[in-house]
Amino acid sequence: MKQLLLPAIGLIIVMVIVAVLKAILSRKPTGKELSLYEKEDGLMSPAELLFFRSLEAAVAGHFRLFSKVRLADIVRVQRGTDRSSWQSAFNAIQSKHVDFLAVGPNDMTIQFVIELDDKSHQKQSRQTRDAFVDQVLIGAGIPVFRFPAKAGYSEQDIRSRLFEEDKNVNHAVEGTAHPRRSPQR
Repeated sequence: MKQLLLPAIGLIIVMVIVAVLKAILSRKPTGKELSLYEKEDGLMSPAELLFFRSLEAAVAGHFRLFSKVRLADIVRVQRGTDRSSWQSAFNAIQSKHVDFLAVGPNDMTIQFVIELDDKSHQKQSRQTRDAFVDQVLIGAGIPVFRFPAKAGYSEQDIRSRLFEEDKNVNHAVEGTAHPRRSPQR
């Protein structure tokens, strides 16, 4: 009798555990959990917004700009990579963002990335992250331009840096692709 009772008790315990787990996983967030979130003040910091306005004027008509784009949305792990390597490579890029992305105005093709470097970029951990992001982008054929954060920006200086310095960026409206080599910084 005891031999029949033990498996039945074990089965009942497993069924209870499964039911509890199912209830926990299928439960909808309560009002209290939803109240843990609040709206950010804005998409960009004041320094980023100041630079963005000048950048937008400098590239007007040539490119469309997006801010805070996830790195994994503009580069992908190479096809044919084994599953373990793919997962490791994807994990390394999935939570990183770039400050600004320039795309072709008509076809939305990726043209180049612009990073705005404030004082936080002087920290070793940030420099390591920046070097990794630069390597990923350049390896994928996406030029990266870094601008130091400052109190004001000249549209002409930005334009000169993007369009004239070693012909780093071709005008997307002329239908040319981004350069194959990395831009000088």
